[in-house]
Amino acid sequence: MCGIVGYIGQHDTKEILLNGLEKLEYRGYDSAGIAVLNDEDIDLYKVKGRIAALRKRVNDTALSTMGIGHTRWATHGEPSAENAHPHQSATGRFVLVHNGVIENYQELKRDYLNGVAFGSETDTEVIVQLVEKNYEQYQDTAEAFRQTVSLLKGSYAIGLIDKEDQDTIYVAKNKSPLLVGLGDGFNVVASDAMATLKETDQYLEIYDQEVVLVNRHFVEVQKLNGAVVNRRPFTAQIDVSDTEKGTYSHFMLKEIDEQPFVMRRIIQEYQDEHDQLKLDQDIRGAMKACDRIYIIAAGTSYHAGLVGKQFLEKMAGIPVEVHVASEFSYNMPLLSEKPLFVFISQSGETADSRSVLVKIKEMGHPALTMTNVPGSTLSREADYTLHLHAGPEIAVASTKAYTAQIAVLAILAVDTAQAKDLELDFDPMQELAIVANAMEVLTDQKEAIETLVRENLGTTRNAFFIGRGTDYFVCLEGALKLKEISYIQAEGFAGGELKHGTIALIEDGTPVIALATQENVNYAIRSNVQEVVARGANDMVFSMKGLEQDTDAFVVRHVHELLTPLVSVVPMQLLAYYAALHRDCDVDKPRNLAKSVTVE
Repeated sequence: MCGIVGYIGQHDTKEILLNGLEKLEYRGYDSAGIAVLNDEDIDLYKVKGRIAALRKRVNDTALSTMGIGHTRWATHGEPSAENAHPHQSATGRFVLVHNGVIENYQELKRDYLNGVAFGSETDTEVIVQLVEKNYEQYQDTAEAFRQTVSLLKGSYAIGLIDKEDQDTIYVAKNKSPLLVGLGDGFNVVASDAMATLKETDQYLEIYDQEVVLVNRHFVEVQKLNGAVVNRRPFTAQIDVSDTEKGTYSHFMLKEIDEQPFVMRRIIQEYQDEHDQLKLDQDIRGAMKACDRIYIIAAGTSYHAGLVGKQFLEKMAGIPVEVHVASEFSYNMPLLSEKPLFVFISQSGETADSRSVLVKIKEMGHPALTMTNVPGSTLSREADYTLHLHAGPEIAVASTKAYTAQIAVLAILAVDTAQAKDLELDFDPMQELAIVANAMEVLTDQKEAIETLVRENLGTTRNAFFIGRGTDYFVCLEGALKLKEISYIQAEGFAGGELKHGTIALIEDGTPVIALATQENVNYAIRSNVQEVVARGANDMVFSMKGLEQDTDAFVVRHVHELLTPLVSVVPMQLLAYYAALHRDCDVDKPRNLAKSVTVE
């Protein structure tokens, strides 16, 4: 994995591929390459490192109107030019890019490719060598491609070109995102519509275990048996201007600053002209009908789900379980009689979550997806979707999507409570408007946060975050942000758990960040702070107005207590940003991480 771009048309391909790959840099990658077909041969360019290095390698004089490109995040074999995609068959006739993991690649290599010389350590190269092997038997590229795909087990999004065929890109997909974009005299292939929005906003959805023949003038979708499938295109709802950094040095800082506007956009989208909540009646019915909600998520989205559990239980009176997607598939708990599954995913393409969705749909259970990407796989395959309206999030470390998830979860909880005739002293839109204002104030206090980083996190190797109740969930997210982009070893703990082992790690000068925004546990968490200070810790307390003390490092504006995660997380995001900045880390594209995790 991680990003695929393909083009066939009238214009020179190289720049279209390189521009498309640059749009996919946010997904995280360690190497990149393109293959373009000229009149006589295939020109192949691959590098370890960034697209900028790839640009320097590409021969500007070679013209081509057809090609494929890829950014790789290593799964099989170390990051290197040899392991980078595209991969070429033994004779050089076929060239292929692939996202995903082929689970049976070793068996395929043993059973079908004995004696074939391999040039990489990847599972991907097995696919392209198999295509060539099958072509020897079938003497037809489309049939060789279908036969190869039918042998694959695992996840894949594939683009293949044949040196002897100037008119077709061969495409296939299973459990890994891939789209075909439609144009006038050209067509494109992309793992994310964002890569090719400059070319088109019309896309064909590709289902699992389908093959697509992409020609300049037409696109043909087939099942693995060759049967043709007719499908209408959809319009990608992404504003290309939202994917530019503008005057910001990093996308992450831009996206932190956009959070107040995201809150206001959510307010607009989820209330009608009478200032009443506006949700799909079918979603409301599903929420009323269920006896338990199972939230399925990963990483930052999982942390948002922990906060959402508080909303749904305290406001809507529905029991909620929050599960890590990658564990749920293999260790499913006993389910209630009328479960509703809620999938939270920024990209809507998270492979672990989709694996759960497939299983629970086979069991006949309803599913709701919360995602930032309309038309994403989880959105298409679930029964219902709630859109986050956060706009494209480019930085690998999620910020505005996280707060959007929490805001929409709050709206869902309030709407369900109203549908069940439960009384609440809570006007979600008014309170979210207050949150937006508080966020705006916080984003204007960057200098204060940067000073705290310089004084407390400058050279530290590790840091701890502690909180109680809802603050604990925000601590988990704060720690994740810090380690994701600054590479400081950071962990979030429930304050009361410190003395059950973790306090042994406290040394002189160890940074401990504490959150104190919940009145009912304010004194308890401050007692935990004193415990670590007594053992030499360097404490930084982030409190809410009304609960602050003179020694606190930072005070956030007062908001409704249930919604404090929306504001207390902003300084946590800024702490991580400035810690990474002062360590000369790649803020938007941290090492080893991918934005959209499309392998299980």
